[in-house]
Amino acid sequence: MIRARKARTDDAELVRLIRTELIPMSHTARPLDARMVRELPKRFRKGMTYVATRSKFGPPVAFVHFYVHQKQLIVDMLVTHPEHRGRHYGTALMAHAEAFGKARHCHVARLYVDRINGRAHHFYNKLGYHTVRFVPELQCYELLKPLASPSF
Repeated sequence: MIRARKARTDDAELVRLIRTELIPMSHTARPLDARMVRELPKRFRKGMTYVATRSKFGPPVAFVHFYVHQKQLIVDMLVTHPEHRGRHYGTALMAHAEAFGKARHCHVARLYVDRINGRAHHFYNKLGYHTVRFVPELQCYELLKPLASPSF
């Protein structure tokens, strides 16, 4: 089931997923970076977060966080719990995020993948994202996907 994030019940699990799955891949964040973790609620409020659950009231097993900026859908974070990978939660969450962007007339979806996260890079390529450039100071690849055809 895909639904909008409920801060009161979901955030502890989302932060745990970020700490265990995203931060270890990051060149710029560290697992014990308390300031970064403290700022996550503000970061969540900046955009939209969808969570995937196994049941209507179950805890999140995956989530995607994104926002719209200048007609671009910016995918900020996508995480699936390791025990739930391969069950298409990430694909479903990305479809929801992209639909959100299309409904707001975004022309492109943009995201960054850490250099060492080959699995994620491959996943996004399968969804139609292509690598634009490598950003050395972040140790990340920038990926784009067109969301709307240009109107003539």
